[in-house]
Amino acid sequence: MSDAGVREAARPTRVRHAVLWLTVAAYMITYMDRVVISTTAPMIQKEFGLSVITMGWVFSVFQIGYAMFQIPGGWLGDKFGPRRTLTAIVVWWSTFTALTTATWSAGSLIVCRFLFGCGEAGAFPNATRSLSRWMLPSERGFAQGITHAGARLGGAITPLIVVSLMLHLGWRGPFLIFAVLGLVWAAVWFWYFRDDPRQHKGANEAERALIANALGAQAADVGERPAVPWRKILSSPQLWLICCMYFCYAYSINIFLTWFPKYLNEVRSFDLAAMGLFASVPLMAGVVGDIAGGWISDRLIHRSGNVTMGRRVVAILGFVVAAIAIPVAVLTKAPLESVAWFALAVFGLELTVGVSWALTLDVGGVFAGSVSSVMNTFGNIGGALAAVITGYILHWSGWDAAMYVLAILSAVAALLFLKIDASRLIYAREG
Repeated sequence: MSDAGVREAARPTRVRHAVLWLTVAAYMITYMDRVVISTTAPMIQKEFGLSVITMGWVFSVFQIGYAMFQIPGGWLGDKFGPRRTLTAIVVWWSTFTALTTATWSAGSLIVCRFLFGCGEAGAFPNATRSLSRWMLPSERGFAQGITHAGARLGGAITPLIVVSLMLHLGWRGPFLIFAVLGLVWAAVWFWYFRDDPRQHKGANEAERALIANALGAQAADVGERPAVPWRKILSSPQLWLICCMYFCYAYSINIFLTWFPKYLNEVRSFDLAAMGLFASVPLMAGVVGDIAGGWISDRLIHRSGNVTMGRRVVAILGFVVAAIAIPVAVLTKAPLESVAWFALAVFGLELTVGVSWALTLDVGGVFAGSVSSVMNTFGNIGGALAAVITGYILHWSGWDAAMYVLAILSAVAALLFLKIDASRLIYAREG
């Protein structure tokens, strides 16, 4: 072999980065499929004759199914591996995305959205598990940040795409197009991804050694399907701090994924086209926050060697920014200035999300899929409550009160993060 060939063989391949970008695409598709209903909501409400409270339940029932099946979805990934599990999950939710077009009433819509939520539930835990097997610890914050940036980008561009499609195809067209996109992704994932880096033909020995050396003891577990020690995991006080923190985050961000377009229409008097455009602005700010939060956290850890400090500083800063910006946005009279303050609030919230999911890798180890599924269960309980409670708050107290709740929860999340220790595994295997 020539010297150039030897050098090339010694240089690690970058299959793990291809896996990361495939995961980013999955996150985008999850949010495109779930956000489409918030943009089509006015047309659906009009066709089916739904009240604002009923629409709140339509939004919420997705979150209920999503929350209920987080732990089963994470467990399936830990048992069967993310390659097969994530493929099945995406096929399931894409099918029910398409079937949304066949609904004819509030009841049928609620059932379809519930089953859609059940299918999407395992997506993030299994994506997290797949990354835990491929990404180096020093890349985890950025990886989680960029994947969630993909989710927010999907959520941000969806209103613009859906409004354009609705003008030509009605509200059902976008659901069918996005369903096909999900099925294509599932086929590519099953063909390309492998649960174990040692099984991927595209990864050379240098990349496999790089991953193995970085993961240390965890690398030995890459090909195993260990029994999940649920009793020890669920008895961890740190896990419950993480769950409560993420509940606060998810309740808050869910308002921007469900009710915010309607807020712009009713309170700020934006028409349909303007609503689609300006509903995207906070989510685009969230894309920046996702990338920045994960990257800054990794840089802090790299420089200080203190993983707890690196996670904590970024998360607390983000929640404090949101707690301050939301009340200012509510009180600002000018519509565009209000949107700008809400964009800053979402930027702050999204600074925290890559950190939160990197945290599940830090403290979850080989059981990161199960740990992240518990965290995301509580997050989606928060999201489900946000969707339905907001409908009642709007009925009784109006939009200002609904928004102030988000500021309070952001402040609470900042306080909770003061007690979270990213350097301590929730459960370490013996031997």
